[in-house]
Amino acid sequence: MQRVKRLSSFVADQIAAGEVVERPASIVKELLENSLDAGATNVEVRSETGGVGLIWVRDNGSGIHSEDLPLALERHATSKIADADDLIGISSLGFRGEALASLASVARVKLSSSTNADEGGWHLETHGGNQISTGPIAHNQGTTVEVRDLFYNTPARRKFLKAERTEAHQIDLVLRRMSLAHMDVGFTLQQTREAGTAGKATRPLVLAAGNTEDRLSRVLSSDFVEQSVFIDESNHDYRIYGWVGLPSHNRRQMDQQYFYVNGRAIRDKLVGHAIRQAYSDVMFHGRHAVYVVFLELPQELVDVNVHPTKHEVRFRDARQVHDFIFSSLNRALRSLRPGTPHSGEGAEFGLAQGSVSAQHTQWVDNPSPRQQQEMGLPHASTGNGSYRPQTYSGSISSSGGRSIGPDGGLVQLVAEENPQWLQSGLENGGDGNSTEQAQVGTPPLGYAVAQIHGIYVLAQNAEGLVVVDMHAAHERIVYEKMKREAARDGIARQRLLVPLTVGVSESDADMVEDFGERLAESGLLVERMGRDSVVVREVPLLLGKADVGQLVKDLIAEMAEFGTSEEINRTQLDILATLACRGSLRAHRQLTLPEMNGLLREMEQTENAGLCNHGRPTFLLRSLHELDKLFLRGQ
Repeated sequence: MQRVKRLSSFVADQIAAGEVVERPASIVKELLENSLDAGATNVEVRSETGGVGLIWVRDNGSGIHSEDLPLALERHATSKIADADDLIGISSLGFRGEALASLASVARVKLSSSTNADEGGWHLETHGGNQISTGPIAHNQGTTVEVRDLFYNTPARRKFLKAERTEAHQIDLVLRRMSLAHMDVGFTLQQTREAGTAGKATRPLVLAAGNTEDRLSRVLSSDFVEQSVFIDESNHDYRIYGWVGLPSHNRRQMDQQYFYVNGRAIRDKLVGHAIRQAYSDVMFHGRHAVYVVFLELPQELVDVNVHPTKHEVRFRDARQVHDFIFSSLNRALRSLRPGTPHSGEGAEFGLAQGSVSAQHTQWVDNPSPRQQQEMGLPHASTGNGSYRPQTYSGSISSSGGRSIGPDGGLVQLVAEENPQWLQSGLENGGDGNSTEQAQVGTPPLGYAVAQIHGIYVLAQNAEGLVVVDMHAAHERIVYEKMKREAARDGIARQRLLVPLTVGVSESDADMVEDFGERLAESGLLVERMGRDSVVVREVPLLLGKADVGQLVKDLIAEMAEFGTSEEINRTQLDILATLACRGSLRAHRQLTLPEMNGLLREMEQTENAGLCNHGRPTFLLRSLHELDKLFLRGQ
């Protein structure tokens, strides 16, 4: 085991100095990192009065040698690196050798540790950095750090702390965030309120080791486990894996977004930008995705020595990392469609236990007479033929449909055209046994049985009831077709009769020169005209009426910050989305059963079919079990 040693002045100068103890939560973070670096498999944390009165952390790691205890509290003393070359590939969570020293200077600290339980341990106590006592102590293998009276000697710092409840909440968040990156480590957190509330302790947070599902449920929610998909992709030096929430499982805040680089929790603009882009085509406006994602790459390709808090990193090839994250998540989200299996049970995308592509050959637009009989469905013989997929130039024909009445009442296609079906259901007692007899080849979205109010399509599948918003569903179908056509035909460009001159800053003009080829690939021909101006000569045909000048400025700004831009693509997709919305089925359009079934089959073969272009859900599923609970059946 490596011993603690004092770093040379040269190495110390290479490290950004000033590990700042901002609040009690930052202390807990540093102590947890030390415990994990020591190989601990179980860590206990206690706090009083939001961490101001007491922070107590114990682990079962390798421990610290008795003679090294004084060094552990000195600045730039660490066992994790030895020379400047080690800064290139830092594999430990901590490495600066500043946390304990900074902590000891502003609090009363007692450090106890043992490398061998049979030999006992040693303790060292300091007040404000001054040694008070030291000596042997009975201690199991591992280390215990006890921090009392934070900022007792710097009252000005103490005034800037938040309320006790707020500080306690921050400690809780730090431990939860750390626990997601170390599923094999058990964590326990016990917090006690201030004396004014009779020292009442809150319910302890116990995160058992090895139970991934329980860990995710406790840190995020059980809904996240059910409505998330697991991804795992690799590409040369990069690997990305973890759980990404379905677009329908979103939040107003960004408080459940966890991203880790080589096991280190980070906050990075480039990473956030890539993930937002991946969700941009399926996420409702103003909402934020939920995810727990891990990125692994060689240590030499990332610099963690950027900020004292170690929350920020710098990638050697930022654009490559950005594109890898975006493409991996985008591919995973686009592959989701009705019937696609994923990690959650009962989510809107997971309607069937089988692959859509594998079962497609067994499905037809309408069920066979035998299928209809076994599922309790009417014979779908109405209408003017089978469903024909539509393009954005039109919508589903419905010459065989009915117009809705002035009262906007329920349209019961099935009951009207097949009254014997309703009667047979009554004769069978309506116990739902027919559903249990459904064939294995039943499609994920089932078969249509009715349309209500000219808005929703009701379908029955092997699980229960499916309700489809026909406009939202058809809008997504048309939109995806338009995108495929645009990708197949390439970007059509038009030359401006009068080139557009745009005034920009000198640095922005430099960016145009640097990214000129990349802009041309996107259909935008931009050239530098002078020190602080550019000229636009060609634009994508689809953007003929767009504000090209503002588009160029936004595009340059995005490239300057992230090294890449999707501004042109986003603008074109916005236009396609508008066209798709206008060319889709409208409300109160009556469909025949074949037409409704055709819509369901197209949904099953369409990417992102669970959400429309604006992020609204296109369908929902209610299982027979859920329906039985609503009607108190069996109780």
